[in-house]
Amino acid sequence: MKGRGSRPVVFGVTGGVGTGKSTVARMFQELGAVVLDADVLAHRLLEPKKLAWRRVVTAFGDRVLNEDQTIDRRRLAEAVFTDEAARRRLEAIIHPQVRRDIRRHLHRLARSRRVKAVALDVPLLFEAGMEDLADVVVVVTAPPEVQRRRLREKFGWTDDELEARMQAQWALPAKAAAADVVVDNGDGVEATRTQVRRIWTSRVARPK
Repeated sequence: MKGRGSRPVVFGVTGGVGTGKSTVARMFQELGAVVLDADVLAHRLLEPKKLAWRRVVTAFGDRVLNEDQTIDRRRLAEAVFTDEAARRRLEAIIHPQVRRDIRRHLHRLARSRRVKAVALDVPLLFEAGMEDLADVVVVVTAPPEVQRRRLREKFGWTDDELEARMQAQWALPAKAAAADVVVDNGDGVEATRTQVRRIWTSRVARPK
């Protein structure tokens, strides 16, 4: 972990699609961390008429818009997850702005003496080159069959859609190898919560 002085510990929570990253981020929140969700920040960037929204519409056309001018995320996903060049074009629009927003929030939170920790919920932490924003990179894992079951239940994705999203990310073993800490989220909620508490105790609530 990097030297951090008196500022909050920053956990970068990431993993594979369907491994339960947001579940782990919420567990850190229950212990006292402030959560910064990259997906929420990206959604805000894509509100109608904002800069990122304009760039996406320019890049992908009106076909990705709903009648109310909001981005149809399903259509956008269909456009980018079947075309690597299109996906990289979208990432080049979104990732730098999300990174700037995260840095701005971290700067603000660093001035608060009451914030002990921040959990960055960033699905593409490594892919977007944002791991340097974290003091502790936490990679959440789960068996492939568990990932697929969760994604089918939550989104109703087909096998082709599941495969496209998995291929768009680093392989989970590579992420785990680059982690400071790995959380196994394939063995039930309480087992996961125990691991998160252990991380919190060692990194935030260490005895003096």
